[in-house]
Amino acid sequence: MFRLFSEELVNRWMDERTARLFQEEASALPGLVLNEREEADLKLLANGAYTPLRGFMDQDDYLSVLARCRLADGSLWPLPITMAVTPERIRELPRYGPVALHSKNGELLGCLFLSRIYKRNLREEARLVYGTEDRRHPGVARLIREGEYLAGGKVLVLRRPENYWSLPWEPAETRKTFKEKGWKKVVGFQTRNPIHRAHEYLQKTAMEMVDGLFLHPLVGATKEEDLPPEIRLRCYRVLLENYYPRDRVLLGVFPAAMRYAGPREAVFHALVRRNYGCTHMIIGRDHAGTGGYYRPDEAQDFCEKFGDELGITILRFDNAFYCRKCGQMATARTCPHPQDSRLSLSGTRIRELLEKGEELPAELTRPEVAEILRDYYTRGGDHPGGRDVIMESQAGAPPGRILPGQELPRGEGKE
Repeated sequence: MFRLFSEELVNRWMDERTARLFQEEASALPGLVLNEREEADLKLLANGAYTPLRGFMDQDDYLSVLARCRLADGSLWPLPITMAVTPERIRELPRYGPVALHSKNGELLGCLFLSRIYKRNLREEARLVYGTEDRRHPGVARLIREGEYLAGGKVLVLRRPENYWSLPWEPAETRKTFKEKGWKKVVGFQTRNPIHRAHEYLQKTAMEMVDGLFLHPLVGATKEEDLPPEIRLRCYRVLLENYYPRDRVLLGVFPAAMRYAGPREAVFHALVRRNYGCTHMIIGRDHAGTGGYYRPDEAQDFCEKFGDELGITILRFDNAFYCRKCGQMATARTCPHPQDSRLSLSGTRIRELLEKGEELPAELTRPEVAEILRDYYTRGGDHPGGRDVIMESQAGAPPGRILPGQELPRGEGKE
């Protein structure tokens, strides 16, 4: 049996009194330092984006998510949300109880109510979440760096002023905005790249079916070659100002790290956008994929497997391209012309042209966006420092795959 989702958001922010008392006592507590991915997850646990989660997963939820994409209570949830701890730190922690959480810069973030420290099987998690044990996969590489031991428990988080480019990032805020705008049907679009003409085509096609578009770029840690969020946001803003109806689009930010988990991450992105208030979600080809590890339609198929249980309608689109003979954007469903008439559009293709110093054709991207990207690459693509970008090698082909959500043999993976 599965559990239907609740529309009520989890709230793990500390109230003022609790925050004051915690800050007074935090120095006497054992502490843990979070990495960038964990810090982002902590804030998204607090603001309800990860509803129904209330903290970092304990062992029962963790094993259940690996085995069947569900929490132990049956709620649909495809990705482990975990906090790693080194063997050295374990010796300094209590078996259970409050633990102060800090950023890498020493900022006090919140409190973990430690319930248990447990050991995970790294190879098993890699196979079940990413479909591969290949360390060239960026998600697998991150997993190996974090190590075997995890600390589980509920969290309470200090609310700090966040500077996400003055854009909405909390589900309660976006839900309120959608209601104020009178939007009953809202389509979400996840991206970590500048919007090219294929993205624009998908978004505007979807906008014909709904009241509003929620453009929701991920701005947490990504691969080294991905553009920094500051540049991408400049591209989004100039595009919306010039080519979209202003009263029908809301630009927000999603401060999570990218996992590159393909099918499982597509379901995760859909569930999160449901929490932000979306009724529809665009899932394109190779959603959350990387390096050919997943079939182009694998994420779409996996989302459809869960049907109404997702609580959000999946809009499935084929690969879009520019057809020179049609003189417009199209897909294989609408264009009869051969492959040599079709100009393939992708963030990778745009990056390749820019790195070679070539002009971006208008069929690929809007001129205002091209100007921003050209300026960035002309300056050498200086990436803002201080971010734990996820590394990925482009060499080699991925090994054999297993299906996401495959059931584990009984008892496997437990201590």
